[in-house]
Amino acid sequence: MATRQDIVDFILEQLSEVRDVSARKMFGEYAIYSTGKVVALVCDDQLFVKPTDAGRTFIGTVTEGEPYPGAKPCLLIAGDRWEDSDWLSELIRLTAKALPTPKPKPAKAKAAPKAKAAPKAKAAPKVKAAPKVKAAPKAKAAAKAKPRRKR
Repeated sequence: MATRQDIVDFILEQLSEVRDVSARKMFGEYAIYSTGKVVALVCDDQLFVKPTDAGRTFIGTVTEGEPYPGAKPCLLIAGDRWEDSDWLSELIRLTAKALPTPKPKPAKAKAAPKAKAAPKAKAAPKVKAAPKVKAAPKAKAAAKAKPRRKR
């Protein structure tokens, strides 16, 4: 089930005091970014915050869950905690501060203009051998032929 846009809008509104926070849609679900780092996921209308020691200490009793099958466990934040804008903003700030800066993606190299190749020297033309001429049938073969009978 895909996450509803109004859920993401509400979470972003609650995080309005967090520096440089945004959401990006991915496969029907959303990633929450802060300072260029993915700090949380919103999947199936649930908020999953990336696990950090600072976040665990701040929350206290932690509930973990997988945002999608096969994902690493994240900190599952109950919907009633979303209402407290100050608490949620602080959790996201702490998480963003604790996460490493993402590695920059390598820039796509621009294709260099192709250098013109030096003209190739013309190879000497190949000389074709003269076609073989079939030799005329030998006289002996003709002499050995049996004469035909007349009727």
